[in-house]
Amino acid sequence: MTHLYGLGNAIVDVEVNVEDSFLTSQGLPKGQMTLVDSEQIRTLTAELEHLQMHRCSGGSAANTIFAATGFGLQTSYACKVADDINGRYFTEEMGTAGIALNANCLSDDATASSGQCLVMITNDAERTMCTDLGISASLATVDLDEERLREADYFYVEGYLSSSDDGTAAAVTASAIAHANDVKSAVSLSDISMVTIFKNNLLSILGNGVHSLFCNEEEALAWAGTDRLDVAIAELKDIAQEVYITIGAKGSVVIDQHGQQQAPGLTVSPIDTNGAGDIYAGACLAARCEGAKGIDAARFANHAAGFLITQYGARLKSLQAYAELKKSFR
Repeated sequence: MTHLYGLGNAIVDVEVNVEDSFLTSQGLPKGQMTLVDSEQIRTLTAELEHLQMHRCSGGSAANTIFAATGFGLQTSYACKVADDINGRYFTEEMGTAGIALNANCLSDDATASSGQCLVMITNDAERTMCTDLGISASLATVDLDEERLREADYFYVEGYLSSSDDGTAAAVTASAIAHANDVKSAVSLSDISMVTIFKNNLLSILGNGVHSLFCNEEEALAWAGTDRLDVAIAELKDIAQEVYITIGAKGSVVIDQHGQQQAPGLTVSPIDTNGAGDIYAGACLAARCEGAKGIDAARFANHAAGFLITQYGARLKSLQAYAELKKSFR
């Protein structure tokens, strides 16, 4: 069976430490994700080639699915990669983890390239991302595995798909299939740029409402066009039965049938916040699938995210590391 069925981009992350001055010189908004093309990625990478870089499979929803797998769920993921070094690396890593991919995830377009994301980390642990979606931009309804989706407990989709009309259509179709088969839908707003630029597509993905909504405080405030979190919460709770808002070191706020509660954060010294929201969602959904209440799921999710940001990378080093992290939670 499938506990969690995910839909999203397949990206290979390239992480590098930079100074704030580099972001300024390139006109990149700090802490945000900017969509770029392959030529822009090559130019930026050339500017940074003298620095040490680290590569790993990524993509927001892919990170969430990988985390949920490590925390014990049976998972599936629908995505699109090219038949190149990055694409084969991505499919092999996900397959080795036991994550079922859609049969047509590997494109037969010889001219295509797999998606990649340049993650620039500053001294304050903020990550600024430039993403070239590559073939992932063509992710569409045809890439859905409807049988696995119908059998899932949860359907999870990243808000980044709102930047593509085809991706939005796939998410809308998947949400309709999930609703028709009593599969709970969960959506992440993903990034403030998705909220400010692609809100109409996000609204289409959210449809008449979802079971679970994940976002950070900045995204929540941008969604409601306010500087007051209580106002944002009042709007978001009309969209989802359960709303999880991360608030940095203070932890996260949960709004569900039990009201509004806050799960405290961990006291850590962060070195890289990349992937914190992804592992939060994966941990939360894993806990909910295992019967935890929303507030207890949020506590575990805070624990997972707090641990992740003390190291480099959007994922832990192995599936065993996720299992050990789960055991360490009290």
